[in-house]
Amino acid sequence: MFFINFASKIQYRMGFFGLFNKNKKETLDKGLEKTKENVFSKLTRAIAGKSKVDDEVLDNLEEVLITSDVGVDTTIKIIERIEERVARDKYVSTSELNSILRDEIAQLLTENNTTDNSNWDFPTDHKPYVILVVGVNGVGKTTTIGKLAYQFKNAGKKVYLGAADTFRAAAVDQICIWGERVGVPVIKQQMGSDPASVAFDTLSSAKANDADVVIIDTAGRLHNKVGLMNELKKIKDVMKKVLPEAPDEILLVLDGSTGQNAFEQAKQFSSVTQITSLAITKLDGTAKGGVVIGISDQLKVPVKYIGLGEGMEDLQLFDRVQFVDSLFKTEQ
Repeated sequence: MFFINFASKIQYRMGFFGLFNKNKKETLDKGLEKTKENVFSKLTRAIAGKSKVDDEVLDNLEEVLITSDVGVDTTIKIIERIEERVARDKYVSTSELNSILRDEIAQLLTENNTTDNSNWDFPTDHKPYVILVVGVNGVGKTTTIGKLAYQFKNAGKKVYLGAADTFRAAAVDQICIWGERVGVPVIKQQMGSDPASVAFDTLSSAKANDADVVIIDTAGRLHNKVGLMNELKKIKDVMKKVLPEAPDEILLVLDGSTGQNAFEQAKQFSSVTQITSLAITKLDGTAKGGVVIGISDQLKVPVKYIGLGEGMEDLQLFDRVQFVDSLFKTEQ
């Protein structure tokens, strides 16, 4: 009887996680639908009347990728790789182009240290694991923090949030609302308080209460780069007084729907602090999902999370294989 019950539990769990992964993939497919339609409509025109990949097709493909917000430098890299394959194989049909693009972009993401994240775990050699979140106002930074807290809590983690964007009352209020909604504590101070002081209090409280993960919001100002750089440095220095390893991750949140503007934000933030991971939001409802490929390639920073909707469960761990599959999947 024990073996029957145990086997039944295993079968149930496998079925549950299979359903979960299927739903995740369906959300991804739906979220990237507009980008896919944009890319494929342009790609179809690029190869119209052609049977093999030649210089004209490659020129057209270059235009397709650039106008799909992949970015100039990354596009050139992809085109050069396809040219090498065409030269090596002597003949490449246009019907193979979709598959080749798929392969080359997946490989590019691999080279940028983007891995296929399958669960909400992190290194357990110490705790709490500290994530410092940066990004300009309006990109969905605080909302992403709330969704991260939800996902980590659902994975059985004890989560603490720090409201260190003390320059905007709305930011503090918003993160407090998310804390209540998700059911996790938020450490805050008065408006105008020193952000580093908030970070110190958050880490101290999280450490004392044996938290697994700490997520700290920061101000989203870029008009004064020197001021922002000094502020982030001070926050990091103060964190190390509580936890020498902190922060474990500096997460830059970008709005995918802004296309090339997201590129510029990424460049500016990487010039003032070391970015270790990316969260790209608002990919649903935009045709500019190609920006994920370009930003990761140009910054050499892995994409870790993508936002595909308003729901708390619509923030997904980035899976490069599934992403490329959804973007270039042809209907059977």
